[in-house]
Amino acid sequence: MDLRALKYFVTAAEEMNMTRAAERLGMSQPPLSSQIKGLEQELGVQLFIRGKRRLQLTDAGALLFRRAKQILELSEQTELEMHSLEGLNGSINISLVEGRAPYLLARWIAGFRMEFPQVTFRLWNGDGDEAIERLQHGLADLALIAAPYSTEQLEGISVGREPWVAIISTKHPLAQDKSEFIPLKALAGEPLIVPSRHSRAIAIRNWFEEIGEEPNIVCELSSYIDAVALAEQNVGICIYPLTTYTANEHLVKKIITESSRQIEYFLVRNLDQHCTELVQEFINYVTDCQEEERQGRQIYQMPEKEYFPPAETKYL
Repeated sequence: MDLRALKYFVTAAEEMNMTRAAERLGMSQPPLSSQIKGLEQELGVQLFIRGKRRLQLTDAGALLFRRAKQILELSEQTELEMHSLEGLNGSINISLVEGRAPYLLARWIAGFRMEFPQVTFRLWNGDGDEAIERLQHGLADLALIAAPYSTEQLEGISVGREPWVAIISTKHPLAQDKSEFIPLKALAGEPLIVPSRHSRAIAIRNWFEEIGEEPNIVCELSSYIDAVALAEQNVGICIYPLTTYTANEHLVKKIITESSRQIEYFLVRNLDQHCTELVQEFINYVTDCQEEERQGRQIYQMPEKEYFPPAETKYL
């Protein structure tokens, strides 16, 4: 019996439903069912009575459930004690994009360093293509980027999403409307400032084509600081991810609707690059944080009001 198989079994036993257990584990149902069947074959017993909608533990399953929880708790405690004896240390190099990414990363670093205070970080900030390139060239251990990315070369976990917004100077007439939303049609004909990432610029043009318009792009850039400076001077309206918590009295941000778009962030690693114990520990920590959030247990201090797009919102 390996620990992963026991974790899968315990999750299934707690949920008593393979679909919910798979969702909780962040995997599809068939591999989970296969793992459970493999465990049953290894032990030579039936662990579940499988109903149409609900599982039920057999006597053998109930015994393994009790023992497996003890084994997993002991394994976790042993790992923590080993780290406390030797002290996990070293440096993690992370390339990241702007937008929501720095705020996500700051939370993880703060929590991770509470457990492993000897660990240090080196951060590099740029656009998504550059962040991926640094990862592929071995200049970064991990990258925190916005989709899309190549799943053949990179392995990632989804860590957050936010809407696309219009960043508008308070001097602009469109800023006078007190609504926090603005239809995409209202931006047609306006001078626009957009991210310079090639795939992103194309996606924005296609976005406007959906409403029969051609965007008037006057500037493409890779830096959010540059976007803010240009928008402040009313050079144009910037189309950018929401970039939570960044306040500026000279700008207003309006969530773009009709049709709306969202962006999704991923923490990725290079599949061809060796993953050290330290880097894997950080990935595990982030994965645990995501699981805590999925279960509704907020482990970070959050602002009073934070907007998340509806799940069915298209990605850009």
